[in-house]
Amino acid sequence: MYFIALATDYDGTFAHHGIVADKTLAAVRKLKETGRKLLLVTGRELPDLKKVFSDLDVFDKVVVENGALLYTPSTGEEKPLAPAPSDDFVAELKKRGVDPVSVGRSIVATWEPHQTAALKAIQALGLELEIVFNKGAVMILPSGVNKATGLAAALAELGLSPHNVVGIGDAENDHAFLRACGCSVAVANALPAVKDTADLVTKGARGRGVEELITGLIERDQDLGKAPRNRIAIGKDEDDKFAELRPTDCVLISGSSGIGKSTLATAITERCVEKKFQFCVVDPEGDYSELENAIKLGEAEKAPTIEQVLDLLGKPDTNVAVEALGVELDERPQFFAEFLSKLTGFRARYARPHWLIADEAHHMLPKQRDGTSLALSSQLPGTILITVHPDAMSPEALKLVTAVIALGPKASTVIKTFCETTGRKAPTRLPAPDSDSVLFWRPGKEKRPRIVKAEKPKQSRKRHTRKYAQGEIDEAGSFYFRGPRKAMNLRAYNLMMFVQIAEGIDDRTWQHHLRAGDYSDWFRKQIRDDELADETAAVEEDKKLSPQESRRLIAEAVKRRYTGPAEAPD
Repeated sequence: MYFIALATDYDGTFAHHGIVADKTLAAVRKLKETGRKLLLVTGRELPDLKKVFSDLDVFDKVVVENGALLYTPSTGEEKPLAPAPSDDFVAELKKRGVDPVSVGRSIVATWEPHQTAALKAIQALGLELEIVFNKGAVMILPSGVNKATGLAAALAELGLSPHNVVGIGDAENDHAFLRACGCSVAVANALPAVKDTADLVTKGARGRGVEELITGLIERDQDLGKAPRNRIAIGKDEDDKFAELRPTDCVLISGSSGIGKSTLATAITERCVEKKFQFCVVDPEGDYSELENAIKLGEAEKAPTIEQVLDLLGKPDTNVAVEALGVELDERPQFFAEFLSKLTGFRARYARPHWLIADEAHHMLPKQRDGTSLALSSQLPGTILITVHPDAMSPEALKLVTAVIALGPKASTVIKTFCETTGRKAPTRLPAPDSDSVLFWRPGKEKRPRIVKAEKPKQSRKRHTRKYAQGEIDEAGSFYFRGPRKAMNLRAYNLMMFVQIAEGIDDRTWQHHLRAGDYSDWFRKQIRDDELADETAAVEEDKKLSPQESRRLIAEAVKRRYTGPAEAPD
């Protein structure tokens, strides 16, 4: 389920003339049986609400007084969300002939046309109060207090995000809380202005509209998430149309090593922050240790426990980067299977994190792993799988992919490999993206991929050095000391190993690679450190240096950058 809660207005929406129909009440009870939460958001005062509706216990939280008071039916707790009105203000209203006047825990209410007198009373006393209208009702509240702030307080206590809430209402005072929800719905009898701004309008009025929404929510939950507010734009295509990720998507990001996959993922996390989507990055190579707007868990030598991760994710506004560098390569599939299993259970309760980003996905969901499909359901929504080797991934995982983003000169190969692995027919005449663009394709939905100019992250992307210093770079990205005639084949899978091997090999092998410019080439293309590559190139070009001197200079350059907290560019 993407929408884990329903928030409804009372008068004119859930109720008609204060009365809730039996069929409407039965519908919300049926919705609650699906595991969803129910919230009532109303301008009424609590004592009055209890008199007209005796079944408040069907709701998990009740926001009354237009956002000023939070009530929990299961415990009877009443939590004020705004200060009480002053006696002087109430007296000033009566002095100006305002009648009737209803005084709640925070709200002061009357009816039109007394709004003018109320405004003059506010100005006369110099108070910071606002007037809110509701189909003839005039509600006076502290500035900034409305149904949206009340809903936010209720959701905070439930541990839910407003993105996963469907809101339904009918009147002026419903605008704020409907805009805050992941899907906004207006009943057929709603004011025209409410209908204009809602994502959906029901055919039925009042309670019948609520019943209609509940039926759609149970049967077509994911279809309600198509509103633009729930999508993440990754860029625009050649027709100036956005390429967007939907909350139900499982996305494959793939391309050659060093082509910008993590840069694109970083840009996606920034879009998540802008729209207040929660994200969790599983980072087995230390690439996201400096990611902004996320709390890092784990160290180079020790991965965090899954319980630690879920504890942080318990707060909807907290994003997490899980560093799994301490998990050995052959243990990563089991680590991810356990992580995904518990995260799936967490998502079933809270519908969060909205996006799970798994880097080096071929390590996490490898092709050769027995029983991989046991960790996967029939869908993997809100998930981004990043890999340089889609052919090394589990076919079961790739079959769940709904959107493919291919980068670099081998982008067309990514599309073809994906199709071969999943048994799909590959599109013909694949376009070639430039260095600033990607191929974006929805298999089964679009005939051909689109060229999309991908958005760049605002933060300065820094690739953490531990991956290159102490981690394990894959075989294709490693340096191989082969020497003349390829007499040897010594693999350096990180920089510390490079230095260690360099110190032990014979001069002839060292000089062979030095004169060929192989060291600076590796630093530039695989390590992506232009400064180290330039410094090394200068050593390679200086033919006066002895083998011992050139080794020492290059080793010192590596250690200076990578044994401390220095960082290499992405």
